[in-house]
Amino acid sequence: MVNRDFEDYIDKYYKFWQRLIPNRMLKNVLAPIWDQVEHVWSRDIFKDVFPDHDQGPCSPEEYVNRSLYFEARTFLHGLFVVEDKLSMAHSLETRVPFMDNDLVDFAMRLPVKFKLGNLQEVIKLDENEPSGKRHKYFHKTRDGKLLLRKMMQKYVPGDIANGVKQGFSSPDQSWFKGESIEFVKKRILSQDSPIYNYFDPQSVRDMVNEHIEGRKNRRLFIWSLINFDQWLRTFEIE
Repeated sequence: MVNRDFEDYIDKYYKFWQRLIPNRMLKNVLAPIWDQVEHVWSRDIFKDVFPDHDQGPCSPEEYVNRSLYFEARTFLHGLFVVEDKLSMAHSLETRVPFMDNDLVDFAMRLPVKFKLGNLQEVIKLDENEPSGKRHKYFHKTRDGKLLLRKMMQKYVPGDIANGVKQGFSSPDQSWFKGESIEFVKKRILSQDSPIYNYFDPQSVRDMVNEHIEGRKNRRLFIWSLINFDQWLRTFEIE
């Protein structure tokens, strides 16, 4: 029997994380290999990360716990590889999550009320908005890390302990415009790029041009294409 509550949760959370290529565009973008991948549905891969598919969340607290579990199993690994290992390899001090085993076990057992204040209001962030996300969203994200904030009030000024949560990422939206745009065009808009053994050239150009013209923020899509292009060239894969 399908647990509709869990399926609805997967639909909504999957949509939140689907940032590169909208489902409605997959067939066009992947036209050169569509007959090989049309049976693969990324939602199913997404769903398989969660254990006990038949035991769906039924409260705001369980939604949060499921989401934290998903991000610990997926997003967190990439963060450690890209930021923690690379920064340490170059003697750079960067901000990474607290990952002491005992502390993680403690945090996983904490009731959600000690992590988030407002469980009723969902902040819907559109990663592909062209600009202005900081002003629009960040002032709404002050209610997280409640127990950590309370503890830190003993050691740091209140405006720091209760400050607005902010992301820490590279300025890649601006990297793929201005002076860098010729590099982008050379690598992923060139007809000889090996990515076009897998992607439809016109579909890629249309999405990249949306970014260049400021209609959409396609930074993650462009970054992925550049990395894929480099990987194919490095290993001479056709």
